[in-house]
Amino acid sequence: MKKLLSLIAILFLFGTANVLAQEKKFSVYAIGFYNLENLFDTCHDAGKNDYEYLPDGKNKWTGMKYSHKLRNMARALSEMGTDVLPLVGCAAIGVAEVENDQCLADLCEQEPLKKRNFQHVLLEGPDQRGVDCGLLYNPALFTIRNVKLVPYVYVEPKDSARATRGFLTVSGTLAGEHVTIIVNHLPSRFAGSFYREEGGRQIRQVKDSLLRDDPAVKIFIMGDMNDDPADRSMSVALGAKRELNDVEPGGLFNPFWNIHASGTGTLMYDGKWNLFDQIILSHSLLNQKGQKDYSTLKYWKAQIFRRDYLFQQEGKYKGNTLRTHAGGVWLDGFSDHLPTVVYLVKEQK
Repeated sequence: MKKLLSLIAILFLFGTANVLAQEKKFSVYAIGFYNLENLFDTCHDAGKNDYEYLPDGKNKWTGMKYSHKLRNMARALSEMGTDVLPLVGCAAIGVAEVENDQCLADLCEQEPLKKRNFQHVLLEGPDQRGVDCGLLYNPALFTIRNVKLVPYVYVEPKDSARATRGFLTVSGTLAGEHVTIIVNHLPSRFAGSFYREEGGRQIRQVKDSLLRDDPAVKIFIMGDMNDDPADRSMSVALGAKRELNDVEPGGLFNPFWNIHASGTGTLMYDGKWNLFDQIILSHSLLNQKGQKDYSTLKYWKAQIFRRDYLFQQEGKYKGNTLRTHAGGVWLDGFSDHLPTVVYLVKEQK
């Protein structure tokens, strides 16, 4: 199933004369990321510190609250990408802070996702709280070739007993092309910059390995990086560039760097926007220095997905993201993060 660009979008991309003269047709695809902020079920997972998300735990996490969380997440996920693709939405969406595979199975059973036959993948890792990264995908648009979880390796001897989320690496086919999506959730701000920089270096190694295996692969590196695009983990360790034309073969482009520099972001802290939720693109997805070659999948634009229901509408924290809990109170909200989306274009043959 493919979605043609609207005429307005085509004119914006290529200019009126060019489109009318050549009568080209283009397909658009959307790829997204969303931190679901603690999508836990109500059952204890052996060996995991999930006690606050049990019926008798700190958050009094009941079946009713879990069902509301699933409903809310499915609403946002199903609407991601619909600003451009109103009938289709995203082909694939990376997600973070999911307790287990069953949570994603329950999520895909929600009507807005079920009617598009959304499927999921999640490989459980060693995180002590039990949260993992996963991928939701529409099999009519994205088909999976291979899935693996590359572990985050602590390099300091003092950290040998620690464990955190790995790098979920999903290889598949989108628009007839080899695409690989790496979904990440780097160590928290409390862990210190060193650990996120190390994460950036390890993701870069995964990317380099993928390119050695297939130099033409289109790579998306996405996740809650717990850092902004200009921070060292992203700009130096991973090496994602701010400007598209500065990216060299084998390099990476971060379209959310300039978005954050404009004063907006995906989560708010102390009245300021951070942009931790990024989707970073490999060189093979870029048209540079005036190129307009859409014979293969190419990046078009990026956005922070916004809907009024994702924000608090009144009170002291008006304008902040509407969370599931805040100050010990259940808000029946969504997440402390906003979703992000990138759009891709390919000429139809």
